Order: sequence, then structure tokens, then C-alpha cells
Amino acid sequence: MTEKIIKSADRVKDHGEVFTPRRIVNLMLDQPEITAKINDLHATFLEPSAGEGAFLVELLKRKLQVALKRSKSVRAFNENSLIALSTLYGIEYLEDNVEMLVMNMQETFNREYETILQEKFGTKYNKNVETSAKVIIQSNMQQGDTLKGKTLSGEPIVFSEWQDLGGNPCKVQRTEYTFESILNQGESTGTVKNSYEQLDLFAPVDEKKEKPIVSYVPCKWSDIYLKETVIK
Repeated sequence: MTEKIIKSADRVKDHGEVFTPRRIVNLMLDQPEITAKINDLHATFLEPSAGEGAFLVELLKRKLQVALKRSKSVRAFNENSLIALSTLYGIEYLEDNVEMLVMNMQETFNREYETILQEKFGTKYNKNVETSAKVIIQSNMQQGDTLKGKTLSGEPIVFSEWQDLGGNPCKVQRTEYTFESILNQGESTGTVKNSYEQLDLFAPVDEKKEKPIVSYVPCKWSDIYLKETVIK
């Protein structure tokens, strides 16, 4: 089956939209410096022009394999799969692409997660994990203009930091920041042909940070979906 790299000549003319072929995606992600980051479960990745998710979907598949390698139990894999997902961020300008991006990320997570559980652990999926994954994806995949750091309505793009707190069970601290404030405190650590970036999105905890928009009470990774209690 031939890959479709453009949707229409008008979209190429108006937005410069050309999708990256799967072969090129794999070639870029196979570079040693990128592979090293993929193998770090907590390393964050941003696709600044995400399209329908060619890079992010492949990154998710690879990161879930890393999560599997670090998991000796079903509970550990449930936690690590969400940690892996939480490190992937995307910004896309066109609305129909964003819709496909979110759908592709959710379908990929569910399919890969369920397959691993069945084949490696002989068990079924945890509904709370998949529901929490949906919350992470909807938070991490944003529609907007990367260069301006704004949504199409002119509001700041907002991303969540998902800080792994460890513990037994493992907990997460979710905190929301504007994309602009994240870039001001972060530092680019690598670029591949200007179309794909691995960013240290969030400064270390001992560095001064901008005031967060919202901080959520720490919870289990599989309870992210609750979103019930917020520190005012």
C-alpha cells in the first residue's frame, strides 16, 4: 500500500503540509542519540509539527517496549506504560490533523498495551489505565502555532508536567504550565533535520519555575482519569 504524503496541493501551498514517510521516520528515530533518549523512560519528546502522529505513534510503540523491559509485574507495566506515554508531546496547527493525532495515539496505546498484557503477562487490560491514557493524550496533544506558543484563538498553549513521584504504588504529580514558560525554563537538547525535537521540557525541580496554572493532588498513575481534586 502506497503511503499518502500529501492530502491536497492546496494544503501544501497554504500550510506547507507534507507528511513524513514511515521509512524516514524509522531512519530518524534509529539514530543512536535519539535511541538513547527513547531508552530513557522519563525523557520527554516534543513533535512541534505533529501532523497525524507519524513520529509520535512510532515513539509510543518503542517507549512501550522500554516500559515492558522495566516491568516485572502487571502493576509495574500499568504504571510504566503511562509514564512512557506521558513523555510524548505534540503541537499541530490544523484541526483535522489534531483529531487524527489524538485518535491514532489512543488507538496505538490501547492496541500495544493490550497486546503486551496478553502476550507477556497473560491478562486483560485495566480500564482505568486506558481511561487515564486518554486524559494524558488529550492534555499532551495540542492544537496551535508552535512558533507563537498560542492556540488558534490566541490563548497560550498549556501542557501538563507529569512528575513521577515513585512510591508503592507509584504516584504522579500533574502540574500545568504555559508552553512559553516551559520553553523559558527548558533547553533544547537535540534536533533532527528541524522537523523533530527532543526537548528537556521541564526544568529540574531545584530550578526556579514559573508559577503553574493548576497543580493537581498527587495520585496513582491509573487514577489520573479522576481529575477530582485540584490545589487552588
